[in-house]
Amino acid sequence: MANLRTIGSGMSVRGMVFAAMFAALTAVGAFIMIPIGPVPITMQTLFVHLSAALLGSHLGALSQLIYILVGVIGLPVFHGGVGGLGVLLGPTGGYLIGFVAGAYITGKLIEMREKPRFLWIAMSCVAGLAVIYILGVIQLSVVAGLPLTSAIAVGVVPFLIGDAIKMIAATFITSKLRGMIKL
Repeated sequence: MANLRTIGSGMSVRGMVFAAMFAALTAVGAFIMIPIGPVPITMQTLFVHLSAALLGSHLGALSQLIYILVGVIGLPVFHGGVGGLGVLLGPTGGYLIGFVAGAYITGKLIEMREKPRFLWIAMSCVAGLAVIYILGVIQLSVVAGLPLTSAIAVGVVPFLIGDAIKMIAATFITSKLRGMIKL
């Protein structure tokens, strides 16, 4: 009889539950929002960083993929309480896709160290956030018909201070909880 604690390629049921939990937390983060233009300020990136740092590259990315899929099928989990494929194809869709890639990069960098310290975790979050920004700005520029500099001005600059605070919070939380989560 197959071991019920692992599924498929060795992913544990506990790991999948944590991934689903972080998908739900990312959805909650979408409702904590300050609308400032085509790209609102939300708490989602905090949960992207935490999912990657606490669950690792694969489960962190999986959590964000689950979040996107739940939204694409129409559940109102994206910023402003909307759902549907149109959001993924709209001006903010690149940021959502970036959540998956950013979580994977952040988690992969953290996994490179057996016992990552605060600065390594923080820099890993910076790298993941850069991926989110790059994918987001590209899609914002294309969909909204903005020059790249304008897309950066509306899709990155207003978020830098808030994202820095969220990365510091994620790094602090991770350094306190990292050894406590057993996957």
